[in-house]
Amino acid sequence: MIPRPNDDNRIKIAPSILSANLARLAEQVQEVEAAGADRIHVDVMDGRFVPNITFGPVLVKWLRPVTGLPLETHLMIHDPDAFVDAFAEAGSTSLIVHAEGALHLNRTIQRIKEAGLKAGVAINPATPAVMLDEILPDLDLVLVMTVNPGFGGQSFIRGTLKKIQEVRRKIDAVNPACELEVDGGIDATTAPEVVAAGARVLVAGSSIYGAPDGPTAGLRRLAGSLGL
Repeated sequence: MIPRPNDDNRIKIAPSILSANLARLAEQVQEVEAAGADRIHVDVMDGRFVPNITFGPVLVKWLRPVTGLPLETHLMIHDPDAFVDAFAEAGSTSLIVHAEGALHLNRTIQRIKEAGLKAGVAINPATPAVMLDEILPDLDLVLVMTVNPGFGGQSFIRGTLKKIQEVRRKIDAVNPACELEVDGGIDATTAPEVVAAGARVLVAGSSIYGAPDGPTAGLRRLAGSLGL
């Protein structure tokens, strides 16, 4: 098991169930929890904002009694306001919405917080970091997408490293308590690079759940690349 020291600045790993075996989902979530995962990342896609359809509130409801880990719910959808209450009632710990998909982003973030959840904003690879400036003081988390959202197993976009560095500087200057997370193409090779750029939470799907020797080995390999 990966040790979990009481340090808010430590590196955290969030396995994405997008790459899990859904026929064994409860077992696979519990396996990565036992191996030292810090949270479970739930990718919600609506077939409009991204070209894929995945999970809804009912899956979060089923997962909630299965694990003691936080359930981080990533809403890759249009009009996320319409689903805040449903995911809060289902048991999500935090909601991440896309700057590109929320019509009134400040109102959306306030609704998430009023529902008692932590609030995060994600930005796609082509979205500049400056889009975060007005909302950053209100956030618990910023997610920099290091692939274009919609599918698992994509290759890391190296041009996002510069943006991770830029977002790190903004967070440190404006809201040091805000977490900086990355998602897309994270494996034992890219993980040290994004951490060096300033990321502190790493979402990983294929490198954990797609590992040929199983999720526990995949998670430990990723953690080992970071000296955890």
